[in-house]
Amino acid sequence: MPAPFFKRFTAAGWLVKGADQAGSRSEILLFLPFAKGGPRGIRFWSHPKLRRIKASAARAGKLRASLTQESLMRAVLLSLSCAAVLAAGCSQESAPAPEAPAAKPAPAAVKTERSHDESSYAEPTKVVIKDLALDLAVDFDHKQLAGTASYTLEWKDKAAKQLVLDTRDLGIEKVEGQDAAGAWAPLQFNLAQADKIFGSKLTIETPAQNAHVRITYKTSPQASGLQWLEPSMTEGKQLPFMFSQSQAIHARSWVPLQDTPSVRFTYSAHVTSRPDVMVLMSADNDPAAPRDGDYSFKMPQPIPSYLLAIAAGDLAFKPISNRSGVWAEPSMVEKATKEFEDTEKMIGVAESLYGPYRWERYDMLVLPPSFPFGGMENPRLTFATPTVIVGDKSLVSLIAHELAHSWSGNLVTNASWKDIWLNEGFTTYVQDRITEALYGKELAEMERQIDQTELLGEVKNMSPADQALALPPLTDRDPDDSLSQVAYVKGAWFLKFLEERFGRATFDPFLRSWFDDHAFQSATTDQFVDYLKKNLLPKNPNAVTEAELNAWLNEPGIPKFAAKAQSRGFSSTDTARIAWLGSGQLPSPQVTSGWVTQQWVNFINGMGEKLTLEQLAQLDQAYHFTGTQNGEIAMRWYPLTVRSGYLDARPELGKFIERVGRRKLIMPIYEELVKTPDGLAFAEESFGRAKPGYHPITTASVEALLAKAKAGESK
Repeated sequence: MPAPFFKRFTAAGWLVKGADQAGSRSEILLFLPFAKGGPRGIRFWSHPKLRRIKASAARAGKLRASLTQESLMRAVLLSLSCAAVLAAGCSQESAPAPEAPAAKPAPAAVKTERSHDESSYAEPTKVVIKDLALDLAVDFDHKQLAGTASYTLEWKDKAAKQLVLDTRDLGIEKVEGQDAAGAWAPLQFNLAQADKIFGSKLTIETPAQNAHVRITYKTSPQASGLQWLEPSMTEGKQLPFMFSQSQAIHARSWVPLQDTPSVRFTYSAHVTSRPDVMVLMSADNDPAAPRDGDYSFKMPQPIPSYLLAIAAGDLAFKPISNRSGVWAEPSMVEKATKEFEDTEKMIGVAESLYGPYRWERYDMLVLPPSFPFGGMENPRLTFATPTVIVGDKSLVSLIAHELAHSWSGNLVTNASWKDIWLNEGFTTYVQDRITEALYGKELAEMERQIDQTELLGEVKNMSPADQALALPPLTDRDPDDSLSQVAYVKGAWFLKFLEERFGRATFDPFLRSWFDDHAFQSATTDQFVDYLKKNLLPKNPNAVTEAELNAWLNEPGIPKFAAKAQSRGFSSTDTARIAWLGSGQLPSPQVTSGWVTQQWVNFINGMGEKLTLEQLAQLDQAYHFTGTQNGEIAMRWYPLTVRSGYLDARPELGKFIERVGRRKLIMPIYEELVKTPDGLAFAEESFGRAKPGYHPITTASVEALLAKAKAGESK
């Protein structure tokens, strides 16, 4: 059914959601009938994190919507009637995105082929990679991987004559194909001009539909998926360190691939390095392997490209169980093993709920603090930030989350990044179940309440389309920038809603069957909905309506009928905060001594926009928030001090954002700093010192924020 007409006035003109006549893909068009150069429709996309709009007549960024032909004509007439205002035109430069009022519903979803991945040049309907064999040398001096990638191909289209791969900043030296007799011969190839988001399309001419193709290549020192650290940037200060981060579309920066989650392949690798570093991959790492500079790996289970991972550095191993353990720098390995000692119990809980763990080993690699994320669910080898090692296990839900990906994400994978909630929402739900089983319902409820409260604040500044679980096509959008807490928290909230409506006795077997029936496959939202309607809804036909499903999947915000988490554990923190704000009397140590990280987070979150300098000093003297090693507290305390003008915290704040590269922890601090000229100057100075140790993904995020702030300051 067509959606109602929707329009919004922006500084650039009237914003109209609709479907054009150029094809089946629906778009948002910004009508500028009197803009310089004559009448035209300018397509644009909205950046959910930085709240920007990029308008360009040449590049099309499309958001999903539905509009009748009659409504489209009304939209054009309305835009023409506003000619005097629209004559101002729009800039090719980024501009602030208008905030959409939450009261306006997003248009109903347009049926689209959700398995298509707009973020990849690959053509998996014609040919797919079934196996990858890498032979690489790690060169720390030149910050480079070099060698060969050999592919075993399955041709699906008998008429296809080309193999198309994704690359970014790769030097392609030669491409060869193997004939039926086993001989290798050169193949013609073309490396297209680079797109700033998606990299370069590599087209290989394969008139004989070779079953095996080999590429000789090398990476760039600036590869977006690799970080090279000098010894001074590591814990031990003795040896260099290198690690990858392939999600979402960074694998193409270190291996030419069909870089899409819709394609899965097995892989093997032979990697050489300097003999004093240990090399690991998302494969069958041997805890007893000698450190000799020559390593071999196999991954027998098929994985998508974003789960391809490599790391090299001064690494030691300590076991937790016979199938799990910790890799870390020698000075960190004991501490990390103690913090993560419940990992085997977590695996057991997940198996009891969702079936056997299918990846053989589950090890964790603790990376330097510059790692841009909390964790990365590389199969068999989770990459983890050291910022969760705080000594009381209060943040080990991160390990529960990455482990949960062994079922939701690694085993059953979103077919494209517009359905990332199938990875992250399911995983957040499974994480919650593991946390509840091991640490109690109250801790799980506290984490849910924090997540839900912060999501409700975040969606206020997001476009309606980005608030839906089923995102519109990500054409001309970097998948990294489209990811928000909606996928994680709203996705988990939706599954919790289903659990409450059907009961765990019914919902748990359903979820397990979803994992079993789609194991080692990629899936779409449409597939999940079909599976839901066939295998869960009939169990209680009156439990969930079609309108309720649509509200969760396709409409903005959180449905009004959604039950919110309510933690009893926060009653003491709320009471203490309210009493202190009213009387100036802080709670006694007997009250606060038993608080866990989540309670301190709730205590700070409720303080409001600003406090007086005296209040901040009192809190600091009592609780030593400034200089805390707990990132979850720091990411909330330091923005409060910036807003309140509490300069006493500035030196330690600077040290924190220079030492830590995890985006979740440092971006809220940068975002507050750039709001004032003094803060912006401090942010630039701190970033200048931190940049050599930041991951390219973090560097890009901070640079974009600083550039936006400086552009606004100059106006």
